Amino acid sequence: MSPRAGHSANSSDTAAAAPPLTTLAFVESPVQLLNVLEWAHAAAATGPAGGLTVVVLSPNDPMTRGQLRRMSQLARDEGVEVRWEEARGGASAPFHTIGGLAGPLRRADRIVIGDPFSRYVQLLLTITRARSLVVVDDGTATMEFISQLARGERLVRWHRKGGRPGPRDLLFAPVSASARRRLTPGGTRAVEVFSSMPIDSAPDGVTISVNAFAWTRERFGPPRITRGADLVGTSLVETGVVDPDRYLEAVRALARSHGATRYFAHRRESSEKLHRLAVETGLQVVRPDLPLELIARRGPIGRTVLSFPSTVVHTLPLALAGTEVKVAVCDIDPAWLTESASPRAEGFLSGVTGTARDVHRLTSVITGAGAARGMGPAAG
Repeated sequence: MSPRAGHSANSSDTAAAAPPLTTLAFVESPVQLLNVLEWAHAAAATGPAGGLTVVVLSPNDPMTRGQLRRMSQLARDEGVEVRWEEARGGASAPFHTIGGLAGPLRRADRIVIGDPFSRYVQLLLTITRARSLVVVDDGTATMEFISQLARGERLVRWHRKGGRPGPRDLLFAPVSASARRRLTPGGTRAVEVFSSMPIDSAPDGVTISVNAFAWTRERFGPPRITRGADLVGTSLVETGVVDPDRYLEAVRALARSHGATRYFAHRRESSEKLHRLAVETGLQVVRPDLPLELIARRGPIGRTVLSFPSTVVHTLPLALAGTEVKVAVCDIDPAWLTESASPRAEGFLSGVTGTARDVHRLTSVITGAGAARGMGPAAG
């Protein structure tokens, strides 16, 4: 890895120091890869990040794959070795992937992961002997991971919590339990969480490091700021949390009341929903080729960025620090939730909004009237 990505440039200093750790990072989304780069950049300020290899466990979704390709090139430009794995390319793909990674997993001194809830990652954790584990952000799920780890609960994504475990959950339970034990510090095993999320407390022995998006700000921008507003999409419909008709009404109302012209689609939003949204709201739908934090930092970006409760209400203020861009978040009205939504959905989404710093709060959109009421800045 180049000095820019984490190695000290002074060879005489490193020669006398302990050998750097061999680090293996596993990512399944563009945001996870971005946050691995942020972690490596931050680690360079306090010590060498070590020989970093990023393993991309590629999904099948075309949008996610495209963004991962772009992020992989940015990582290579930073001197990071990237190993692309077609981890889901057929029934035999997982066996080939895990078999090929068994050796590197056993040799690695440190493992970095972006999604502790991923069954793929949990399975890989059962193989590693690494005594140093780092969890980087995979969005607001990091807050739920910390809470579940502190309570000793099984690792379950927040929008699935409350339902009965299915047959696959029961079959995978021993692997999940083993992964949770490996993510629990103890003895010579160290666990670090590198996060931009508001984490007030952590389990004993877990080190919390702050992700301030310093690498993003240094590499990109400042952006050109337009006069209008941009709206950020969410996959809450796709995950079965929010009713699609209510969501469309809310987007239409927000766009009308704030003069938004562009809609930055979440990579998981369906083409059918986006087509309907463009037709019925008149918004220009933009499918970003990089995580929104980088898109916004490069610009152009609206003077106001509107969002529903999601990761970006925490990350965009950091990535856009020092600019005049205002991030505003609109609460999710409980009436928008589907009957199948997790019992925890309302509280979790409210917590995402309530803990966001440096954002403006909007009450729930009045979808029938097509209006929204501003509430001013949220408390930090």
